[in-house]
Amino acid sequence: MAFTAAYHRLGFEELRRRAARAYQRLKSCDLCPRRCGVNRLKGERGACRGGRDAVVSSYGPHFGEETPLVGRRGSGTIFFAYCTLRCIFCQNYELSHYGEGEPVTTARLARMMLALALMGCHNINLVSPTHFVPQILAALTKAAAEGLNLPIVYNTGGYENLETLRLLDGIIDIYMPDFKYTDPAVAQKYSGARDYPQVVKEALKEMQRQVGDLTLSQEGIALRGLLVRHLVLPENLAGTKEVVEFLSREVSPRCFINVMAQYYPAYRAREFPPLDRRITPAEYNAAVKAAREAGLRVYRD
Repeated sequence: MAFTAAYHRLGFEELRRRAARAYQRLKSCDLCPRRCGVNRLKGERGACRGGRDAVVSSYGPHFGEETPLVGRRGSGTIFFAYCTLRCIFCQNYELSHYGEGEPVTTARLARMMLALALMGCHNINLVSPTHFVPQILAALTKAAAEGLNLPIVYNTGGYENLETLRLLDGIIDIYMPDFKYTDPAVAQKYSGARDYPQVVKEALKEMQRQVGDLTLSQEGIALRGLLVRHLVLPENLAGTKEVVEFLSREVSPRCFINVMAQYYPAYRAREFPPLDRRITPAEYNAAVKAAREAGLRVYRD
């Protein structure tokens, strides 16, 4: 059976309505949990530093993502500048902290999506999209009208406003959030968001409600569902056991999780021991064991 992206089933008129509703929220921006209330339509900047236009750092086929996204032809990745979090160990800090990139119109963003489809990519992978949801929805409306029919991947740090996620219901095919921490004090110290643990838990449940467990094509390519990323941190700062138990108990016992071993001391991490070192094999193996004991579908780097 041929694949039909969620946004095509939703319909163009509803897509336009969602985009218009999202733009209205820029007048007193509350797209993310920080709810800064600035008028981004008039150029005011809040915590994320995003303005009226989306800022794109780069786009193209990406082969460093999870295998179900990459397949043979790559994940069609669009990297957005800025972020709603302030992670002191961010490995893309030039983008998230310094805003490396250039403003783009919604028409140009739509052309990027269509170009990635022409390159043969398996999906459109939106990296750090939260603060640019209105612009993304407007661009997607244009691209879909011109024939785009690829799964949309919402690749996020997990710090999401439920109202924003509900605007995306019926549009996003694949949610790929991080689940970074379970301790509010740790979240505040390393990402400037004390409420992160509670926010991400509610967001994950909403994402699961919308798209369900991850489903793959016969070729093993992701088509729809939830894929959670969990970066293992030194000395269990991420709270892995609580993460996997929450996912199994309150999201889905069939949840697909990537237990990530790629941590290294980036950006300002060396100023914050124990984040000044890589994780040990024992720390990583303990995290994988916990995820498997929780019954999750475990993907390893």
